[in-house]
Amino acid sequence: MATTTSTYRAVVRVGAAVAPVLGLFSPKLRTATQARTEAGDRLLEWARWHRDPSRPTVWFHAASVGEGLQAESVLSRFRRLRPECQAVYTHFSPSAEPLAARLPVDAADYLPYDFPAKVDRLLEALEPALLVFVKLDLWPELSTRAALSGTGVVMVAATVSRGSGRLRWPARELLEPGYRAVSRAAAISTEDATRLARLGVQPERILVLGDPRFDSVIERVAGVPAEDLLLRLGGGGATLVAGSTWPEDEQAILAAYARVRHRFPKARLILVPHEPTPQHLTQIERRAAALGLPEPTRLSVAEAPPPLLLVERVGILAQLYGAGTMAYVGGGFGRAGLHSVLEPAAWSLPVAFGPRWQNSRDASLLLNAGAAVALPLTRHAAARALHSTWEGWLGDDAGRQAQGRQAREIVESGMGASDRTAAMLDDLISQRRPQRSSHEARSAPL
Repeated sequence: MATTTSTYRAVVRVGAAVAPVLGLFSPKLRTATQARTEAGDRLLEWARWHRDPSRPTVWFHAASVGEGLQAESVLSRFRRLRPECQAVYTHFSPSAEPLAARLPVDAADYLPYDFPAKVDRLLEALEPALLVFVKLDLWPELSTRAALSGTGVVMVAATVSRGSGRLRWPARELLEPGYRAVSRAAAISTEDATRLARLGVQPERILVLGDPRFDSVIERVAGVPAEDLLLRLGGGGATLVAGSTWPEDEQAILAAYARVRHRFPKARLILVPHEPTPQHLTQIERRAAALGLPEPTRLSVAEAPPPLLLVERVGILAQLYGAGTMAYVGGGFGRAGLHSVLEPAAWSLPVAFGPRWQNSRDASLLLNAGAAVALPLTRHAAARALHSTWEGWLGDDAGRQAQGRQAREIVESGMGASDRTAAMLDDLISQRRPQRSSHEARSAPL
Protein backbone atom coordinates (compact mmCIF):
# COMPACT_ATOMS: atom_id res chain seq x y z
CA MET A 1 0.00 0.00 0.00
CA ALA A 2 1.41 3.43 -0.97
CA THR A 3 2.45 5.86 1.76
CA THR A 4 3.48 9.48 1.64
CA THR A 5 7.13 10.46 1.47
CA SER A 6 9.26 12.25 4.03
CA THR A 7 9.54 15.11 1.54
CA TYR A 8 5.76 15.52 1.42
CA ARG A 9 5.55 15.53 5.21
CA ALA A 10 8.29 18.16 5.40
CA VAL A 11 6.41 20.33 2.88
CA VAL A 12 3.22 20.10 4.95
CA ARG A 13 5.07 21.03 8.15
CA VAL A 14 6.64 24.05 6.44
CA GLY A 15 3.31 25.10 4.98
CA ALA A 16 1.60 24.88 8.36
CA ALA A 17 4.38 26.94 9.94
CA VAL A 18 4.28 29.63 7.26
CA ALA A 19 0.46 29.94 7.08
CA PRO A 20 0.09 32.07 10.27
CA VAL A 21 2.69 34.51 8.94
CA LEU A 22 0.90 34.81 5.59
CA GLY A 23 -2.34 35.22 7.50
CA LEU A 24 -1.07 38.55 8.79
CA PHE A 25 -1.64 39.89 5.26
CA SER A 26 -4.84 37.98 4.44
CA PRO A 27 -7.88 37.94 6.76
CA LYS A 28 -9.33 35.00 4.84
CA LEU A 29 -6.17 32.92 5.25
CA ARG A 30 -5.91 33.95 8.90
CA THR A 31 -9.46 32.70 9.56
CA ALA A 32 -8.77 29.39 7.81
CA THR A 33 -5.47 28.88 9.64
CA GLN A 34 -7.00 29.45 13.06
CA ALA A 35 -9.98 27.23 12.31
CA ARG A 36 -7.88 24.37 10.94
CA THR A 37 -5.69 24.34 14.04
CA GLU A 38 -8.63 23.36 16.26
CA ALA A 39 -10.76 21.49 13.73
CA GLY A 40 -9.42 18.05 14.61
CA ASP A 41 -10.28 18.47 18.28
CA ARG A 42 -13.84 19.50 17.44
CA LEU A 43 -14.34 16.51 15.18
CA LEU A 44 -12.91 14.20 17.85
CA GLU A 45 -15.36 15.67 20.37
CA TRP A 46 -18.26 15.02 18.00
CA ALA A 47 -17.12 11.45 17.49
CA ARG A 48 -16.83 10.91 21.22
CA TRP A 49 -20.44 11.85 21.91
CA HIS A 50 -22.30 11.27 18.66
CA ARG A 51 -20.54 8.64 16.56
CA ASP A 52 -22.80 5.58 16.41
CA PRO A 53 -20.61 2.51 15.70
CA SER A 54 -23.67 0.55 14.58
CA ARG A 55 -24.09 2.92 11.62
CA PRO A 56 -21.62 3.30 8.74
CA THR A 57 -20.07 6.75 8.38
CA VAL A 58 -19.21 8.48 5.12
CA TRP A 59 -16.75 11.37 5.27
CA PHE A 60 -17.03 13.96 2.47
CA HIS A 61 -14.35 16.57 1.85
CA ALA A 62 -14.76 19.53 -0.51
CA ALA A 63 -12.36 22.46 -0.57
CA SER A 64 -14.65 25.44 -1.10
CA VAL A 65 -18.11 26.54 -2.19
CA GLY A 66 -18.02 25.30 -5.79
CA GLU A 67 -16.93 21.82 -4.79
CA GLY A 68 -19.35 21.96 -1.87
CA LEU A 69 -22.29 22.52 -4.20
CA GLN A 70 -21.26 19.43 -6.15
CA ALA A 71 -21.04 17.54 -2.86
CA GLU A 72 -24.46 18.81 -1.79
CA SER A 73 -26.13 17.47 -4.91
CA VAL A 74 -24.60 14.02 -4.40
CA LEU A 75 -25.12 14.06 -0.64
CA SER A 76 -28.83 14.77 -0.82
CA ARG A 77 -29.36 11.78 -3.09
CA PHE A 78 -27.04 9.52 -1.13
CA ARG A 79 -28.86 10.31 2.13
CA ARG A 80 -32.12 9.24 0.51
CA LEU A 81 -30.52 5.96 -0.55
CA ARG A 82 -28.74 5.43 2.77
CA PRO A 83 -30.61 7.21 5.58
CA GLU A 84 -28.92 4.98 8.15
CA CYS A 85 -25.46 6.38 7.38
CA GLN A 86 -23.84 9.11 9.39
CA ALA A 87 -22.19 11.79 7.29
CA VAL A 88 -19.24 14.04 8.12
CA TYR A 89 -18.25 16.98 5.94
CA THR A 90 -15.00 18.92 5.93
CA HIS A 91 -13.90 21.92 3.91
CA PHE A 92 -10.88 24.16 3.47
CA SER A 93 -12.12 27.67 2.71
CA PRO A 94 -13.88 30.08 5.12
CA SER A 95 -16.31 30.92 2.31
CA ALA A 96 -17.67 27.37 2.59
CA GLU A 97 -18.84 27.76 6.20
CA PRO A 98 -22.40 28.90 5.40
CA LEU A 99 -22.82 26.07 2.92
CA ALA A 100 -21.42 23.50 5.36
CA ALA A 101 -23.91 24.64 7.99
CA ARG A 102 -26.89 23.80 5.78
CA LEU A 103 -25.73 20.47 4.35
CA PRO A 104 -27.57 17.27 5.34
CA VAL A 105 -24.67 16.00 7.47
CA ASP A 106 -24.17 15.04 11.11
CA ALA A 107 -20.95 17.02 11.58
CA ALA A 108 -19.16 19.69 9.56
CA ASP A 109 -15.87 21.49 10.15
CA TYR A 110 -12.60 22.57 8.59
CA LEU A 111 -10.17 19.89 7.46
CA PRO A 112 -7.25 19.71 9.90
CA TYR A 113 -3.67 19.84 8.65
CA ASP A 114 -2.50 16.71 6.85
CA PHE A 115 -0.27 15.48 9.69
CA PRO A 116 0.05 11.71 10.32
CA ALA A 117 -0.86 11.87 14.00
CA LYS A 118 -3.93 14.06 13.43
CA VAL A 119 -5.09 11.88 10.57
CA ASP A 120 -4.71 8.66 12.58
CA ARG A 121 -6.70 10.01 15.52
CA LEU A 122 -9.53 11.16 13.29
CA LEU A 123 -9.72 7.93 11.33
CA GLU A 124 -9.77 5.91 14.54
CA ALA A 125 -12.52 8.07 16.03
CA LEU A 126 -14.71 8.48 12.95
CA GLU A 127 -14.16 5.00 11.47
CA PRO A 128 -15.45 6.05 8.04
CA ALA A 129 -16.56 3.32 5.70
CA LEU A 130 -15.87 5.72 2.82
CA LEU A 131 -13.72 8.83 2.53
CA VAL A 132 -15.04 10.89 -0.39
CA PHE A 133 -12.93 13.65 -1.94
CA VAL A 134 -14.89 16.03 -4.17
CA LYS A 135 -13.31 17.27 -7.40
CA LEU A 136 -9.52 17.23 -6.88
CA ASP A 137 -8.75 18.37 -3.32
CA LEU A 138 -7.24 15.07 -2.20
CA TRP A 139 -4.81 15.08 0.73
CA PRO A 140 -2.22 12.29 0.47
CA GLU A 141 -1.67 11.61 4.19
CA LEU A 142 -5.39 11.31 4.82
CA SER A 143 -5.91 9.25 1.67
CA THR A 144 -3.11 6.75 2.21
CA ARG A 145 -3.75 6.25 5.91
CA ALA A 146 -7.48 5.85 5.33
CA ALA A 147 -6.77 3.13 2.79
CA LEU A 148 -4.40 1.41 5.23
CA SER A 149 -7.11 1.44 7.90
CA GLY A 150 -9.61 -0.27 5.60
CA THR A 151 -11.59 2.80 4.55
CA GLY A 152 -12.62 3.02 0.91
CA VAL A 153 -11.07 6.15 -0.65
CA VAL A 154 -13.30 7.65 -3.32
CA MET A 155 -13.25 10.66 -5.64
CA VAL A 156 -16.46 12.14 -7.04
CA ALA A 157 -16.95 14.90 -9.61
CA ALA A 158 -13.27 14.32 -10.28
CA THR A 159 -11.75 16.74 -12.72
CA VAL A 160 -8.19 17.67 -13.63
CA SER A 161 -7.75 20.70 -15.85
CA ARG A 162 -5.20 20.58 -18.64
CA GLY A 163 -3.11 23.23 -16.93
CA SER A 164 -3.31 21.81 -13.41
CA GLY A 165 -0.10 22.23 -11.46
CA ARG A 166 -0.69 18.80 -9.96
CA LEU A 167 0.27 17.24 -13.27
CA ARG A 168 3.74 18.78 -13.16
CA TRP A 169 6.84 18.00 -11.14
CA PRO A 170 7.29 18.18 -8.16
CA ALA A 171 3.60 18.26 -7.21
CA ARG A 172 2.80 15.13 -9.20
CA GLU A 173 5.49 13.10 -7.45
CA LEU A 174 4.54 14.36 -3.98
CA LEU A 175 0.81 13.71 -4.46
CA GLU A 176 0.96 10.40 -6.33
CA PRO A 177 0.71 8.11 -3.24
CA GLY A 178 -2.59 9.73 -2.31
CA TYR A 179 -4.10 9.19 -5.73
CA ARG A 180 -2.76 5.65 -5.90
CA ALA A 181 -4.72 4.85 -2.73
CA VAL A 182 -8.04 5.72 -4.44
CA SER A 183 -10.30 2.69 -4.74
CA ARG A 184 -12.93 4.33 -6.99
CA ALA A 185 -13.00 7.61 -8.90
CA ALA A 186 -15.99 9.13 -10.68
CA ALA A 187 -14.57 11.42 -13.38
CA ILE A 188 -16.70 14.02 -15.12
CA SER A 189 -15.30 13.25 -18.59
CA THR A 190 -13.01 10.87 -20.46
CA GLU A 191 -10.34 13.58 -20.64
CA ASP A 192 -10.44 13.96 -16.87
CA ALA A 193 -10.23 10.18 -16.49
CA THR A 194 -7.05 10.15 -18.54
CA ARG A 195 -5.48 12.89 -16.44
CA LEU A 196 -6.53 11.18 -13.20
CA ALA A 197 -4.61 8.12 -14.34
CA ARG A 198 -1.56 10.32 -14.91
CA LEU A 199 -1.84 11.48 -11.31
CA GLY A 200 -1.75 7.90 -10.07
CA VAL A 201 -5.32 6.60 -9.90
CA GLN A 202 -5.46 3.06 -11.28
CA PRO A 203 -7.30 3.24 -14.66
CA GLU A 204 -9.53 0.25 -13.89
CA ARG A 205 -10.85 2.12 -10.83
CA ILE A 206 -12.07 5.13 -12.82
CA LEU A 207 -15.65 5.57 -14.03
CA VAL A 208 -16.95 8.47 -16.16
CA LEU A 209 -20.22 9.57 -14.54
CA GLY A 210 -20.52 13.25 -15.49
CA ASP A 211 -20.52 16.43 -13.42
CA PRO A 212 -22.96 16.77 -10.47
CA ARG A 213 -22.66 20.55 -10.74
CA PHE A 214 -25.14 20.51 -13.64
CA ASP A 215 -27.79 19.01 -11.37
CA SER A 216 -26.83 21.43 -8.62
CA VAL A 217 -27.31 24.61 -10.65
CA ILE A 218 -30.60 23.45 -12.15
CA GLU A 219 -31.89 22.68 -8.65
CA ARG A 220 -30.72 26.03 -7.28
CA VAL A 221 -32.42 27.95 -10.08
CA ALA A 222 -35.62 25.92 -9.72
CA GLY A 223 -35.56 26.62 -5.98
CA VAL A 224 -35.67 30.42 -6.35
CA PRO A 225 -39.30 31.53 -5.83
CA ALA A 226 -40.79 33.82 -8.44
CA GLU A 227 -41.56 36.40 -5.75
CA ASP A 228 -37.91 36.62 -4.60
CA LEU A 229 -37.17 40.32 -4.18
CA LEU A 230 -33.71 39.93 -5.74
CA LEU A 231 -35.30 39.02 -9.06
CA ARG A 232 -36.89 42.48 -9.25
CA LEU A 233 -33.53 44.22 -9.29
CA GLY A 234 -33.29 43.86 -13.06
CA GLY A 235 -36.52 45.75 -13.72
CA GLY A 236 -36.65 48.92 -15.78
CA GLY A 237 -34.19 47.96 -18.50
CA ALA A 238 -32.08 45.17 -19.94
CA THR A 239 -29.62 44.18 -17.20
CA LEU A 240 -26.17 42.64 -17.30
CA VAL A 241 -25.28 40.78 -14.10
CA ALA A 242 -21.52 40.63 -13.58
CA GLY A 243 -20.79 37.96 -10.99
CA SER A 244 -17.69 37.03 -8.98
CA THR A 245 -15.66 39.87 -10.44
CA TRP A 246 -12.11 40.93 -9.66
CA PRO A 247 -10.51 44.35 -10.31
CA GLU A 248 -9.28 43.29 -13.78
CA ASP A 249 -12.83 42.28 -14.73
CA GLU A 250 -14.28 45.49 -13.34
CA GLN A 251 -11.96 47.68 -15.37
CA ALA A 252 -13.30 46.16 -18.60
CA ILE A 253 -16.92 46.04 -17.39
CA LEU A 254 -17.15 49.64 -16.22
CA ALA A 255 -15.34 50.99 -19.29
CA ALA A 256 -17.69 49.05 -21.57
CA TYR A 257 -20.74 50.16 -19.57
CA ALA A 258 -19.76 53.81 -19.92
CA ARG A 259 -19.77 53.42 -23.71
CA VAL A 260 -22.94 51.28 -23.80
CA ARG A 261 -24.91 54.00 -22.00
CA HIS A 262 -24.33 56.46 -24.85
CA ARG A 263 -26.50 54.38 -27.17
CA PHE A 264 -28.61 52.54 -24.58
CA PRO A 265 -29.12 54.94 -21.65
CA LYS A 266 -31.56 52.56 -19.92
CA ALA A 267 -29.06 49.69 -19.81
CA ARG A 268 -28.48 48.45 -16.28
CA LEU A 269 -25.56 46.77 -14.53
CA ILE A 270 -25.52 44.65 -11.38
CA LEU A 271 -21.94 44.26 -10.19
CA VAL A 272 -21.19 41.46 -7.72
CA PRO A 273 -17.53 41.45 -6.60
CA HIS A 274 -16.04 38.13 -5.56
CA GLU A 275 -14.61 39.70 -2.41
CA PRO A 276 -16.76 42.72 -1.47
CA THR A 277 -14.40 44.19 1.11
CA PRO A 278 -14.91 47.86 2.06
CA GLN A 279 -11.70 48.80 0.26
CA HIS A 280 -12.72 46.97 -2.91
CA LEU A 281 -16.17 48.54 -2.94
CA THR A 282 -14.68 52.01 -2.54
CA GLN A 283 -12.31 51.39 -5.45
CA ILE A 284 -15.25 50.42 -7.67
CA GLU A 285 -17.14 53.57 -6.70
CA ARG A 286 -14.13 55.74 -7.49
CA ARG A 287 -13.61 54.07 -10.86
CA ALA A 288 -17.28 54.54 -11.76
CA ALA A 289 -17.07 58.23 -10.86
CA ALA A 290 -13.94 58.68 -12.98
CA LEU A 291 -15.81 57.25 -15.98
CA GLY A 292 -18.80 59.54 -15.48
CA LEU A 293 -21.13 56.68 -14.58
CA PRO A 294 -24.10 57.04 -12.23
CA GLU A 295 -23.11 56.69 -8.59
CA PRO A 296 -23.31 52.98 -7.69
CA THR A 297 -26.18 52.12 -5.35
CA ARG A 298 -25.34 49.49 -2.78
CA LEU A 299 -27.75 46.61 -2.39
CA SER A 300 -28.27 47.34 1.31
CA VAL A 301 -29.93 50.69 0.52
CA ALA A 302 -31.49 50.00 -2.89
CA GLU A 303 -35.24 50.67 -2.90
CA ALA A 304 -35.76 50.40 -6.66
CA PRO A 305 -33.65 48.99 -9.50
CA PRO A 306 -30.87 51.56 -10.04
CA PRO A 307 -28.77 51.96 -13.20
CA LEU A 308 -25.69 50.60 -11.41
CA LEU A 309 -26.18 48.27 -8.43
CA LEU A 310 -23.16 47.31 -6.33
CA VAL A 311 -23.67 44.15 -4.27
CA GLU A 312 -21.85 43.95 -0.96
CA ARG A 313 -23.32 40.61 0.13
CA VAL A 314 -22.10 37.09 -0.62
CA GLY A 315 -24.09 33.92 -1.19
CA ILE A 316 -26.85 35.42 -3.34
CA LEU A 317 -25.31 35.35 -6.80
CA ALA A 318 -27.40 32.38 -7.95
CA GLN A 319 -30.57 34.43 -7.39
CA LEU A 320 -29.13 37.64 -8.80
CA TYR A 321 -28.40 36.03 -12.16
CA GLY A 322 -32.16 35.56 -12.39
CA ALA A 323 -32.55 39.34 -12.41
CA GLY A 324 -30.46 39.62 -15.57
CA THR A 325 -30.97 39.36 -19.28
CA MET A 326 -27.27 38.68 -19.92
CA ALA A 327 -24.26 37.83 -17.77
CA TYR A 328 -20.56 38.31 -17.24
CA VAL A 329 -18.57 35.85 -15.12
CA GLY A 330 -15.38 37.00 -13.43
CA GLY A 331 -12.01 35.37 -12.87
CA GLY A 332 -10.99 35.07 -16.49
CA PHE A 333 -8.22 37.65 -16.26
CA GLY A 334 -6.42 36.21 -13.24
CA ARG A 335 -4.56 33.01 -12.53
CA ALA A 336 -7.02 31.74 -9.92
CA GLY A 337 -9.38 30.61 -12.68
CA LEU A 338 -12.74 31.44 -14.18
CA HIS A 339 -15.69 31.19 -11.79
CA SER A 340 -18.77 29.10 -12.55
CA VAL A 341 -20.46 29.90 -15.85
CA LEU A 342 -23.18 27.32 -15.28
CA GLU A 343 -25.36 29.41 -12.95
CA PRO A 344 -26.11 32.15 -15.49
CA ALA A 345 -26.44 29.51 -18.19
CA ALA A 346 -29.07 27.74 -16.10
CA TRP A 347 -31.03 31.02 -16.08
CA SER A 348 -30.91 30.98 -19.92
CA LEU A 349 -28.50 33.89 -20.13
CA PRO A 350 -25.75 34.35 -22.72
CA VAL A 351 -22.39 34.73 -20.98
CA ALA A 352 -19.21 36.75 -21.47
CA PHE A 353 -15.93 36.19 -19.61
CA GLY A 354 -12.22 36.96 -19.71
CA PRO A 355 -9.51 35.35 -21.83
CA ARG A 356 -8.17 32.75 -19.38
CA TRP A 357 -11.00 30.26 -19.66
CA GLN A 358 -9.10 27.27 -21.11
CA ASN A 359 -9.12 25.31 -17.84
CA SER A 360 -12.90 25.51 -17.62
CA ARG A 361 -14.66 22.65 -19.37
CA ASP A 362 -18.00 24.40 -18.86
CA ALA A 363 -16.80 27.55 -20.60
CA SER A 364 -15.59 25.46 -23.52
CA LEU A 365 -19.00 23.79 -23.83
CA LEU A 366 -20.76 27.16 -23.92
CA LEU A 367 -18.34 28.64 -26.44
CA ASN A 368 -18.68 25.64 -28.75
CA ALA A 369 -22.48 25.99 -28.59
CA GLY A 370 -22.34 29.69 -29.45
CA ALA A 371 -23.79 30.58 -26.04
CA ALA A 372 -20.81 32.52 -24.70
CA VAL A 373 -18.17 35.07 -25.69
CA ALA A 374 -14.54 35.16 -24.53
CA LEU A 375 -12.81 38.54 -24.36
CA PRO A 376 -9.25 39.31 -25.55
CA LEU A 377 -6.37 39.58 -23.09
CA THR A 378 -5.46 43.27 -23.02
CA ARG A 379 -7.57 45.63 -20.92
CA HIS A 380 -8.53 48.08 -23.68
CA ALA A 381 -9.25 45.35 -26.22
CA ALA A 382 -11.36 43.51 -23.65
CA ALA A 383 -13.39 46.65 -22.90
CA ARG A 384 -13.99 47.23 -26.61
CA ALA A 385 -15.02 43.63 -27.21
CA LEU A 386 -17.38 43.62 -24.22
CA HIS A 387 -18.88 46.92 -25.39
CA SER A 388 -19.54 45.41 -28.82
CA THR A 389 -21.00 42.20 -27.36
CA TRP A 390 -23.14 44.10 -24.86
CA GLU A 391 -24.60 46.38 -27.51
CA GLY A 392 -25.19 43.36 -29.74
CA TRP A 393 -27.24 41.72 -27.02
CA LEU A 394 -29.18 44.91 -26.33
CA GLY A 395 -29.93 45.48 -30.01
CA ASP A 396 -31.00 41.94 -30.86
CA ASP A 397 -33.45 40.49 -28.35
CA ALA A 398 -34.18 37.42 -30.46
CA GLY A 399 -30.50 36.62 -30.96
CA ARG A 400 -29.72 37.14 -27.27
CA GLN A 401 -32.59 34.90 -26.20
CA ALA A 402 -31.50 32.22 -28.66
CA GLN A 403 -28.03 32.24 -27.15
CA GLY A 404 -29.59 31.99 -23.70
CA ARG A 405 -31.64 28.97 -24.72
CA GLN A 406 -28.50 27.30 -26.05
CA ALA A 407 -26.80 27.96 -22.71
CA ARG A 408 -29.68 26.37 -20.81
CA GLU A 409 -29.66 23.34 -23.12
CA ILE A 410 -25.98 22.76 -22.36
CA VAL A 411 -26.75 22.63 -18.64
CA GLU A 412 -29.76 20.34 -19.10
CA SER A 413 -27.73 17.95 -21.26
CA GLY A 414 -25.36 17.34 -18.34
CA MET A 415 -28.00 16.37 -15.78
CA GLY A 416 -28.07 12.96 -14.09
CA ALA A 417 -24.52 12.75 -12.75
CA SER A 418 -25.60 13.21 -9.13
CA ASP A 419 -27.90 10.19 -9.29
CA ARG A 420 -25.22 8.05 -10.93
CA THR A 421 -22.62 9.13 -8.38
CA ALA A 422 -24.90 8.52 -5.39
CA ALA A 423 -25.70 5.07 -6.78
CA MET A 424 -21.97 4.35 -7.00
CA LEU A 425 -21.50 5.29 -3.33
CA ASP A 426 -24.50 3.17 -2.38
CA ASP A 427 -22.95 0.22 -4.18
CA LEU A 428 -19.62 0.76 -2.42
CA ILE A 429 -21.32 0.85 0.98
CA SER A 430 -23.09 -2.40 0.14
CA GLN A 431 -19.74 -4.02 -0.59
CA ARG A 432 -18.16 -2.89 2.68
CA ARG A 433 -18.06 -5.36 5.52
CA PRO A 434 -19.37 -3.95 8.82
CA GLN A 435 -16.58 -2.28 10.77
CA ARG A 436 -16.12 -2.83 14.45
CA SER A 437 -15.70 0.29 16.52
CA SER A 438 -12.24 0.97 17.90
CA HIS A 439 -13.68 0.34 21.38
CA GLU A 440 -14.92 -3.10 20.34
CA ALA A 441 -11.62 -3.86 18.67
CA ARG A 442 -9.67 -2.98 21.82
CA SER A 443 -12.01 -4.93 24.11
CA ALA A 444 -12.23 -8.05 21.94
CA PRO A 445 -10.34 -11.09 23.28
CA LEU A 446 -7.02 -11.81 21.61
